[in-house]
Amino acid sequence: MSEPLPSLAEVHGACRAAGLGIAASELHGSLCGWLAGGGADGPGWLNRVLVDDSVPEPAAALEQLHLASVAQLEDRSFAFELLLPDADASLYDRSAALFEWCRGFLGGFGLAAGAAPPLSDEGREALADIARLAAASPQEGGDQEDEAALVEIEEFVRVAVLLLHGDCALGPRHRQRLN
Repeated sequence: MSEPLPSLAEVHGACRAAGLGIAASELHGSLCGWLAGGGADGPGWLNRVLVDDSVPEPAAALEQLHLASVAQLEDRSFAFELLLPDADASLYDRSAALFEWCRGFLGGFGLAAGAAPPLSDEGREALADIARLAAASPQEGGDQEDEAALVEIEEFVRVAVLLLHGDCALGPRHRQRLN
């Protein structure tokens, strides 16, 4: 079993304490995009993900976020999770956080993978779908059908990230070992 993610509140508090102008879900999306795009893991990850050399060393919650995200993306049991509000949060807040997560993912992925990442056809389609979600806005209200749709979209994003990670991080790593 992979390492658990810190709570949304812990990451939010660490972001505020460090003076970072980014929401916790968006930071997790950025980190996962960076890693899925083949970005280097290790010290200085927060500076690279935020493209800011003045960012202080990550607090314990942010380092736990980093370590858990790396472990989850590498886990062969597909235990990867998105850092989003719990089911007891409003549909509006949960969908807003998912869209923020997707915006962060696109930024981190673009930084790491560059303009022409080695994507499969499915990977290109998944990235385009994540981009559509990143451009979306949450709507007030909603019903059980909307709740079910959000759960399905979250699962789609989770699987899409694993696919993109396979295309851009795992695939090149395996090809390098074969040569």
